[in-house]
Amino acid sequence: MGQKVNPVGLRVGINRTWDSRWFAARGEYGKLLHEDFVMRNHIMQHQRTAGISKVVIERPHKKCRVTVHSARPGVLIGKKGADIEKLRSELARLTTSEVHLNIVEVRKPEIDATLVAESIAQQLERRVAFRRAMKRSVQSALRLGAVGIRINVAGRLGGAEIARTEWYREGRVPLHTLRADIDFGYGLAKTAYGVIGIKVWIFKGEIIEHDPMASERRSLETQDQAGPRPRRDDGERRDNRRGGPRGGRGGGGAGRGGGGGADTPETPTEA
Repeated sequence: MGQKVNPVGLRVGINRTWDSRWFAARGEYGKLLHEDFVMRNHIMQHQRTAGISKVVIERPHKKCRVTVHSARPGVLIGKKGADIEKLRSELARLTTSEVHLNIVEVRKPEIDATLVAESIAQQLERRVAFRRAMKRSVQSALRLGAVGIRINVAGRLGGAEIARTEWYREGRVPLHTLRADIDFGYGLAKTAYGVIGIKVWIFKGEIIEHDPMASERRSLETQDQAGPRPRRDDGERRDNRRGGPRGGRGGGGAGRGGGGGADTPETPTEA
């Protein structure tokens, strides 16, 4: 059963909690649930470039608190907060409650299953080879602390006439172990040949205590320990010149063909 069911739903109440956290009065449950569904779809569809991992909705006393977990919060906030105010006013039209909007940065998007699936989908839409996109995501996840990862892609891969499924796995992904902290996400790549589905499972370790908030608490702690994400221009510059300071291919000599010393005999080449 663990092979088929959504790992997030299977562990709700054990080491994960719900993304909608509220209680409804008699007769209002359906209305509030529909509002949550519409608000989540609106944020996911209109803010796709912001790298949204999940949207948590809480309703304390006639208010609606929406927390958006994003890998690029600057895209959501906009210049001087203009975009976030626009988004808040759009959400206010979709619900009858007063909307409060919070933005939480995802410090390690490489080990967030939803963001990994969206990243692979965007690469496939840019015609990147699917195997290269899968292996690149697997290596990044393992480098940043994931214990195991599995990626499935299904559809007309590479423009093939017959659709097929390809998968790649590194490390352990114990789907039957309920104490395992497994994140699951999926994405869709709309290519010229059709739709390609991407599923991602990421195993982050085991949670021993029975606590529905344990997974979320652990992710927040790892983000605090990670600190700010490094800039791409940090670190030492690498010397890209081939063959020493004067540019020879084979050594430190003056010529283009290598060592460049006067006493070095030429090696005969076979025709």
